[in-house]
Amino acid sequence: MKKRPARSEVSENLTWDLSDLFSTHKDWQNELEAIQKDVEQFAIFKGELGKEASTLYQCLATYEAFQKRVIWVATYATLRNSTDGTDPSRQEDSAKVAQALAIIQAKLSFIQSEILEIPTETIGDFVKQHPQLATYRKMLADLIEKKPYTLSSQIEELLASLSEVHDAPYMIYQRSTSSDMMFASITDEHGNELPMSAALYEDRYELTADNTARRNAYKSFVETLRQYQHTYAAVYATEVTKQVVMARQRQYDNVTDMLLHPQQVTTDMYHNQLNIIQTELAPHMQRFARLKKEQLGLEELYLCDLKASLDPDFNPVTTYEEATATIVDALGIMGEEYQQVMKQAIQNRWVDLADNIGKRSGAFCSSPYGVHPYILITWTDTMRGAFVLAHELGHAGHFYFAGKEQSLFNTRPSTYFVEAPSTLNELLLANHLLAKTDDERMKRWIITQLLGTYYHNFVTHLLEAEFQKRVYTLAENGTPLTAKVLSEQKKEALANFWGDKVTMDEGAGLTWMRQPHYYMGLYPYTYSAGLTVSTAVAQTIQQEGAPAAERWMNVLKSGGTLKPLDLIQKAGVDMSSPEPIKQAVDFVGSLVDQLEASYQKEK
Repeated sequence: MKKRPARSEVSENLTWDLSDLFSTHKDWQNELEAIQKDVEQFAIFKGELGKEASTLYQCLATYEAFQKRVIWVATYATLRNSTDGTDPSRQEDSAKVAQALAIIQAKLSFIQSEILEIPTETIGDFVKQHPQLATYRKMLADLIEKKPYTLSSQIEELLASLSEVHDAPYMIYQRSTSSDMMFASITDEHGNELPMSAALYEDRYELTADNTARRNAYKSFVETLRQYQHTYAAVYATEVTKQVVMARQRQYDNVTDMLLHPQQVTTDMYHNQLNIIQTELAPHMQRFARLKKEQLGLEELYLCDLKASLDPDFNPVTTYEEATATIVDALGIMGEEYQQVMKQAIQNRWVDLADNIGKRSGAFCSSPYGVHPYILITWTDTMRGAFVLAHELGHAGHFYFAGKEQSLFNTRPSTYFVEAPSTLNELLLANHLLAKTDDERMKRWIITQLLGTYYHNFVTHLLEAEFQKRVYTLAENGTPLTAKVLSEQKKEALANFWGDKVTMDEGAGLTWMRQPHYYMGLYPYTYSAGLTVSTAVAQTIQQEGAPAAERWMNVLKSGGTLKPLDLIQKAGVDMSSPEPIKQAVDFVGSLVDQLEASYQKEK
């Protein structure tokens, strides 16, 4: 059995280059010490921000430059720990950063508190008196919106000083999944023993056509989750309790309103995503499940079978080099400027693609302002991996252009929008692959990959959001969040969506432990919002070509200067209406129609 290598055994060309952040680890240590000292420079501004426009500007400009340094320090530690959470020195560095950030945030909390004490009219006058303050107009406007929910400056400083404690549930979850979780090896249909990890399960075994390997991997996965269920229930319950208490203290009506506030999203927009997709998409996905059960010749279809290939004997493999070349070609429709950034990401080691012990599962893109984005994936030589990489490159392109065109505080848009650029890349890749082949079998495979994208964002993450909604309701009503309660709620949410088309075993309920998203506020549902937007934009780009792509590039470059509704409107999509959601669901239905028709021809 091939063993997973240690991080030290991984070839450098499979790893990202962190020297673009800090040339040496010593340089990082020096900067960590420096920011803890340099935060004292802000003491001169305390109690002065409401007196003069020039003072407010000087403070914000200094704060922006300082935050850039803090971001670099924190990102470096996070990225190192993500690639080997078993390394004690990396764990120690992450802990040092967490401690430093708690102190820094406490010392800087007065900035927000004092700005909120300045009358709105005075802030408007300040901007007129000092034109350079216009750079911070959106930031100031966003702060003013928080005024009704802000506590006293002393309490805000206390809360900021406890940030390390507040972040502990997420840290504990991440530390445990990367460092402590061990999975029993599995056997495939030929009796071969295979290594098992969370990353291998999500990126390889869950997709394999080998029923024996897939179900054995699921069994191994679930058995490990079961061992941690009570600990993780306590950790997650702590996170939820924190949110419930904070919502009450800040006088929001409920947790949902508090978590939607920074997203600048209405409750109608939130409920549209959850309700319309669950109601109208379920019949289409149940048809897809029925088709999968028939084609795989299974007596029963379990949750672990939903990502298995419809065509077990046709599972295109690809090298990383082939996949990246294809992605660059596919994104040519976005124009030379966008395409060149994709090439930089691939050629200049912005991507960490190795599989090693201690590496975090899944994929993400981190975008420290003023450097360049960093992408983490685990490459397994499957063509599906090309879609995952295209997705993360979409994030990279978005924040590269936003960072290039905007100041730090104007870079990041609402999380409601943030998954649109990433999923658009997946759709453009699928369109490109479909256009380049006449092979019906290949076309069928590509359609299933598209359905995989919608499954991931419209089903997996949306049902996470449904689970979150249920959990917050229970918590606000005083129901203890035990492992049993959480597993029952997860299983019920899955069963309601899939009906009798998918058999829900006990392990299905345990999958609430699978994702870190529950520690990120109301993040899961935004995947479906982003894909709703990208579905409409992809269709427009396909129809119009360059003009639509140029509009999209302008949207990316706008960064966080606009609220999500206005930002998305620039791309020609109105998310205040349920129509884009319905259109996206209809598109998914059309994909299932094509698959059913394709298989019907063979009968």
